Amino acid sequence: MKGLTFDAGGLIAIDKNDRKVLTLLARAKELGIRITIPSTALAQAMRNPARQARLSRLIRQPDTDLVKLDGPDATAVGLLLAKTNTADIVDAHVVVCAQRVGQAIITSDPEDLFILAPNLKLVHV
Repeated sequence: MKGLTFDAGGLIAIDKNDRKVLTLLARAKELGIRITIPSTALAQAMRNPARQARLSRLIRQPDTDLVKLDGPDATAVGLLLAKTNTADIVDAHVVVCAQRVGQAIITSDPEDLFILAPNLKLVHV
């Protein structure tokens, strides 16, 4: 596995002390696997950084890449939404980020992501 990309549900699971997600993160750290967090997913999940210590810590780790929604990604997101006739910008940004680096997606909503990227590995939490 080249790495893990988190959608908002995966990030929320971190703060809910979800054992599956915490185990995946620990294993990723052991193996030196990179973590990708699209900034749009972080915006959906982050509500109170002082109370979301695990999430706040994760985004500061050297093996975590926080990916902005810049011009090229915004274009890729729009094209993906048009191609799949869907509308969720955050889900599409998660898919664009994961596809770019060949990572699995940690998600609480695999059905929506499967529509966008049936070829990606989705880990349901």
